[in-house]
Amino acid sequence: MDFALTPVIALCLFVTGIAAGFVDSIAGGGGLVALPMLLSVGMPPQLALGTNKLQGSFGTFSAALNYIQKGEVNLKESAMGIVATLTGAATGAWTIQHMEAGFLQGLIPLLLLGVLVYTLASPDFGDTQRKPKLPTPVFYTLCGLLLGFYDGFFGPGTGSFWTTGMVLFLGFSMTRAAGYTRVMNFTSNVVALTVFIALGNVVWSAGLIMAAGQVIGARTGSSLAIKNGSRLIKPIFITVVFLTTARLVYQTYL
Repeated sequence: MDFALTPVIALCLFVTGIAAGFVDSIAGGGGLVALPMLLSVGMPPQLALGTNKLQGSFGTFSAALNYIQKGEVNLKESAMGIVATLTGAATGAWTIQHMEAGFLQGLIPLLLLGVLVYTLASPDFGDTQRKPKLPTPVFYTLCGLLLGFYDGFFGPGTGSFWTTGMVLFLGFSMTRAAGYTRVMNFTSNVVALTVFIALGNVVWSAGLIMAAGQVIGARTGSSLAIKNGSRLIKPIFITVVFLTTARLVYQTYL
């Protein structure tokens, strides 16, 4: 089926962008909403992946900006993480052009399952700010390089790993972790998007329509997350981790 942008498809993409931006700004996982829609309207996989990165970048930028403006994120504090993530994502994006990501497909669902079990077993996970277990520069350097590489190389669950790491090792609340995660996601998204653009794998018309919805959804979702804190973020986070894990298990083992 060849992709053709009709008024009905454009409306569906716009609405999907709102939903994806809303979910992603709170707990990540917007691709679980956006990518199936892009594929369902007849877009070939590589174009769908590139277009998804385009529209998702607008959403993560909108959400990150809102968290920054509301005082939940300090860019100076996260500067080292941004640089490390940029470096890792560029390396991962280059590496994926030369080898397959298949070996990660069996490992990542198990790691995400661990995140899910730990979150469910910790009733107060991310409810309040706590004492960090790692120095901030060490955490951002290690996780920026590793998760940046992973996002550029493979991707699913990156936001969940960032949020969990920030809560566990930096003592962040879920709200603060959600804000800093969006900044890191935007950084690695831009790197991956640059690769897709260079390869010509982006449908700009569809991506920009979804991007308009993403901006609306991300702004709304991040505002609600800031207002309601972990009581809103945690159940959505758990749902997103569960769905991401289920999708990867289905793709890998079934």
